[in-house]
This record gives sequence, C-alpha cells and structure tokens, in this order.
Amino acid sequence: MNASPHDLPVVVIGAGPTGLAAAAHLVERDLEPLVLEAGPAAGAAVREWAHVRLFSTWAELTDPAAEKLLAPTGWVKPDPAAYPTGGDWAEAYLQPLAEVLGDRVRTGAQVIGVSRVGRDRIVDADRAAQPFTVHVAHADGREERILARAVIDASGTWTAPSPAGASGLPALGEKAAADRVSYRVPDLDDPAVRSRYVGKRTAVVGSGASAFTALAALATLAKSEDGQGAHATWILRRGISGSTFGGGTADQLPARGALGLAAKAAVDEGHADAVTGFRTEAIERAADGRLVLVAEDGRRLDPVDEVIVLTGLRPDLSFLGELRLGLDERLQASLALAPLIDPNQHSCGTVYLHGHRELAHPEQDVYLVGMKSYGRAPTFLAMTGYEQVRSVAAAIAGDLDSADRVELTLPETGVCGGSGLYDTPEAQSGDSGGCCAPPAPQLVQLGASTAVSTTVTAANEQSTGGCCGS
Repeated sequence: MNASPHDLPVVVIGAGPTGLAAAAHLVERDLEPLVLEAGPAAGAAVREWAHVRLFSTWAELTDPAAEKLLAPTGWVKPDPAAYPTGGDWAEAYLQPLAEVLGDRVRTGAQVIGVSRVGRDRIVDADRAAQPFTVHVAHADGREERILARAVIDASGTWTAPSPAGASGLPALGEKAAADRVSYRVPDLDDPAVRSRYVGKRTAVVGSGASAFTALAALATLAKSEDGQGAHATWILRRGISGSTFGGGTADQLPARGALGLAAKAAVDEGHADAVTGFRTEAIERAADGRLVLVAEDGRRLDPVDEVIVLTGLRPDLSFLGELRLGLDERLQASLALAPLIDPNQHSCGTVYLHGHRELAHPEQDVYLVGMKSYGRAPTFLAMTGYEQVRSVAAAIAGDLDSADRVELTLPETGVCGGSGLYDTPEAQSGDSGGCCAPPAPQLVQLGASTAVSTTVTAANEQSTGGCCGS
C-alpha cells in the first residue's frame, strides 16, 4: 500500500448519537472522520422510535464537542430541563450535527465487512502496519472498499432485538406468528398501529424501560374513549420484587424512575395482569388466529391478539468476523468492560466509568462504542457513549493523558440488580444478607378493579431499604 495509515480517515460506523459525537471529537483533534450510516438519514434508528419520550433531559443528550461544532451555525440548544422524544432528538440535534459534518457523513452506506488489507483473521505477519479495509454496500447497489486508519463501530443494537424465547432462541412458532408479533414500543398515535391494539388483548414480554413504556401506553389506550377492552398481559421471566418496577423516586434520573411507576400503575389499576416466572417456550396459533404463549413448565396463557417482545437487544457482529475481537462469552462486550457492567454481578445500578482501555480489542485501533459496546447488557446512557468516544478519539490522536482521564459522573438507578438475571433459589430466599437481598415472594392479586386469571401470580413488592433506596 502506498498510503500511510495516518493519512487515512477514521471510519465511524453509524450516524446515531454516539457515532456523530465520535466524528465531532475526531474533528476537534484534527483527525478526519468518515461516518457510514446504513439508513437513509442521520439518526435512522432513533427516528424509528420517534414517538417515544426519553427519560434523559436535553442536558444529558448533547455532546460538548458536537455543541462546539454546531455553535457557529446559530444552533440553539433546546431547554436543558425538557425531555425530548426520539423524533425531537433526531430533528433538533442529530440532523443539524450531520449537516455540519457535511460530506464526512454518508447515508445509505451499509458496512458489510471490515478487515486488514491483505490480511484475513488468521494472518499475523505485519498485521498492525496494514490499514483497515471497510467493505460498503450502497443503497443504489454499488459496492466499494474504503481504507481507514482506525474503525469506531457505533452501529448500536437496534437491528437485532432479542426474541421471546427464554433460551435466547426464538420460541417455537415465533417466526410463524410474525404477523402478530412486534419487537418495538407501538406508536399508538398512528391510526394504523392503534387499530392493532384497540379493544385487543396484548402480551408484553420483558421487564425493562421499553416494557414499562409499552405497558403505560397500553394503559392509556385502555382509558381512552376508543380503547375500551384493551388489556395487557405482562410476561415476566422472574418474580416481582422491590426492584421490578425500577428505582422509582430513588432513581437519579426521575423520568426513568417514573416509567416503572407508570407500569406499576397499569397493573394496580387493572389494565394489565402480571404473569411471573414465565419463560416462553412456544407461541401457538389458536383456531381463531390469536396466539397462545406456552412456558417451559407447560403453562399455557389465555389467547392474546398481539405480542410485543421487549426482551433486550443484541450486537450484530457478523460484519466484524475478520477482526480479532476480545469479547466476553456472556455479554458480548469487550473483556475489560464486561465485568464493570455485568447485571449478574452489579447492584444499585452502578456503572463504573470507562474509556479507551476498557473498549480496546486485540485488533489495535478497533473500538466498539455506544450501545454496541455493552453487548447484551442493559441500562446504557447517551452520556456514557459521549464519554467513551471522547476517550477513544484522544487515544487515536495519541493523547493518552486525556484519553485516560475520567470526565463524567453517571447517575444511579436506585435499583438493586445484583441478584442476577435468573431466579435461582438463592436469589429468591431473601436471606443472603446485605442491603440488596431480594424480598421473599408472596402471591398477591394485582389489579384491584378486575378479576385475576388463575394463571396470574405475582410477588409482593417490598422496599429493600438501605443503599438501594426504596
């Protein structure tokens, strides 16, 4: 190769919040970024949930280096205390930022492979001296290869939602039921979408912020003039404990805490029933076309009209197969980062600060950042991504003093999550000691205004107290 790697751009995969912030930090350091976005516009994934309101304020959703780039254009930062929707975030921040970056951002450009020039995964000889080659498929059918000095993968996890099956595989019949199964929070202001849920019974599978949002939206629909008969069945793989509905008022992001409280209200008001300890094995089609969820233990739920699966997201690693990545065998996050974010180990929502060293891989100058850096781990914040790319850009520029410096304090969730992702007998016993010991489950009726099916059980929500808040 005639070109020196240092004369080449840094390829950033994905023009979402973290990818565009990475480009801004590279520009600030006089490095040339090239952002490749598979979608038709910057923030394409964010635009797909344009109707969802974030639980972070504007103050936590814009990157400092990006703001500096935007300032000369007359851009005015929205009210720092306001909570935007995904659509607001895309239109008022991501799109203007992409426009400032200009030709450095290419849309309709899907990365389908990354490798070293002339070196496949197994070749050692002179490997680190070779630039990267990035194979791109364009929306118009063209293909090209772009040389890069470094690669920052900020492509996120939006395109790879986890299935309903508790084993991590799609439930039997899940794909065949695709006409009635969704993996997104529904936009109930869209008439076409709303018609799918009005007067219908909907199963919501999942226990995170997205599931809370869906439950709250379906409860609002049930209370509307045209929504009579709408009802949700909330499918939980675990029991209900003091942390099931999030941190509530103990969450340092109040709107995030409020999501859990809204989900709890949906249950308490009878707009949703909770089914606990239900690990989906199959989704069967009833004679009338509705769907029946079947658990690993043989339990069968009453038929539902729709299923919303919100069980998390996964990283797409398929186009990185020729790179030498060091990934944790469970989370699919980098080996150094995984122990810091593993939900099987950490309690109280603690996320330890990290930067380029935790994000590095055996393949030098390759970084997975943003939501993709977390692999399958939950609770990623935009602020985390911005700090990641600040550190990574500094490292690529050779400024290790800045790259190693911590410049962010993350809010805690107020949630005790250290009992793991699966209800082991030890986790259920409640006598393991410490402030984060989960309460012993008790069967109670949820939803005072409606009768509860015999298939619906729940554990009594109790305060954990101590360091984990209420």
